[in-house]
Amino acid sequence: MFDKRPTHGRARDGTEWRTQRALALRGGLAGEHDGFMAEAYIVSAVRSPVGRRGGGLSGVHPADLSAHVMRAAVGRTQIDPQAVEDVIWGCVDQIGAQATNIGRTGWLSAGLPDSVPGTTIDRQCGSSQQAVSFAAYGVLSGQQDLVLAGGVEVMSLVPIWSPAAVGSAQGLGDPFAGEGWQARYGAEEVSQFYGAELIADRFGITREDMERLALASHQRAIAATAQGAFQAEIAPYAAAGGLVSVDEGPRPDTTLEKMATLKTVREGGRVTAAVSSQVSDGAAALLIASQSAVREHGLTPLARIHALTVVGSDPIVMLDGPIPATAKVLARAGLGIDEIDHFEVNEAFAPVVLGWLAATGADPERTNPLGGAIALGHPLGATGARLMVTMVHALRRGGGRFGLQTMCEGIGMSNATVIERC
Repeated sequence: MFDKRPTHGRARDGTEWRTQRALALRGGLAGEHDGFMAEAYIVSAVRSPVGRRGGGLSGVHPADLSAHVMRAAVGRTQIDPQAVEDVIWGCVDQIGAQATNIGRTGWLSAGLPDSVPGTTIDRQCGSSQQAVSFAAYGVLSGQQDLVLAGGVEVMSLVPIWSPAAVGSAQGLGDPFAGEGWQARYGAEEVSQFYGAELIADRFGITREDMERLALASHQRAIAATAQGAFQAEIAPYAAAGGLVSVDEGPRPDTTLEKMATLKTVREGGRVTAAVSSQVSDGAAALLIASQSAVREHGLTPLARIHALTVVGSDPIVMLDGPIPATAKVLARAGLGIDEIDHFEVNEAFAPVVLGWLAATGADPERTNPLGGAIALGHPLGATGARLMVTMVHALRRGGGRFGLQTMCEGIGMSNATVIERC
C-alpha cells in the first residue's frame, strides 16, 4: 500500500517526474490568465490558543473567536480584505451560537467587508481541513485567487453532538433512524469510543501502548511551548478573564501512574479519558492564494498545496480512514512515506495514531512532534485548520520540505493533504 517509489510529483532536489495521466490532470488545471500551471499557496496561517473546557476562551462567542483569527490571517498579509473572494469555514455542531452560517457571521463580526461571502461546512472533525481543500480547489480551478479557509468550535458553550441531542429531544428525529440506514447497519452502535476500541483490537494495541503515546503527546507539547514553537502561529486573545496566549491543554503533572488509575470509558475496554482528545475551544485560519494573487499583492508563500484527497471508510469502525487516505494522497503526490518530513495525524484517540503508524510504517518521531490533540485539545471544527497552521510553521522553522496531514472523521471519512514548504 505504501510504495516508496514515486510515480509522479516533485523530488527533493526540485526536479519533477510525472506520469502522462498526472500531466493531463494537472494540465487541465492550468490558469489561463497566468500562462502557467495553476498552484495554490498558503500565504497566511494563524490560530487562536486552544482553550480547555471551562478555560480562558469558554466565554467567547464562536463568531468573535472566528473573527479574531480571520482578522489576524488577513492582517498579516496587509492585503485589502475586499480582495478575498470567499470564506469557507468548518464547524461541526452548528446550533445556537454556532448556527446560521458562522463563516459569514464571523467575517462580519470582524468588521470586514460585507461584500465578501462566506459558507460553513461540516465534514465532522475534518471540517476545517476540508475547508482548506475547497479553498485550494477554487484556486486550482482558476476561478478564484484569494480564499480564506478555517474553522471554529467553542465546545464549552456548544457540547459535542448538540444538534442531534437537541433535535431528538424536540421530536425532530434521530440521524440513524432512517429506513435505509437501519436496513444497512441495523442497531449497530455508532460511536467513536466503540470505533477506537475496534482499532485497538485490530492492531493489538494495549492500554499501556495508548498511555505511553498520551504521555509523549503531553511531553512534546510542553517542550514545544517552552521553546516558543507555537509563538509565531498563535494570535493571543484578550478574553474577559485576561489574555489567553498559550494552549491550556498540556498537563505537566501527567504520569503513566496517574493514567493507570482512570476508569475505561466502556466496561471491559481499554480507552480512557487520558488517551482521548480533550474537549476544547479554538479557531484557526489560512489564506489560500493563486500565483497571480501572490504577484499582484506582493505576498510571500509559506507553503504550496501539493496534493489533496478525501476518502470514506467503514462508518462503524469509523476512525481508520487516515490509513487509506494517506496511501491515496502519497500516490497523488508521487512521494513515499519516508519522504515526508512532518506528519500531523489527529490524536482523536491514541489507537487511531498507533494503528496508523503500524499500517503505514511512518516514523513516530516525525509524527505529531509538537504534541497532538490528547495534549493540545481538539476543538472539532477548528482542528483541521489548527493542524495545518502548526505544520506550516513547523516546516518553515525546522527546514523540512514536505508535510502530510490526515485525520479521522465521524461516520467513517478522512481527509489527507500534502504540502511543500516554500
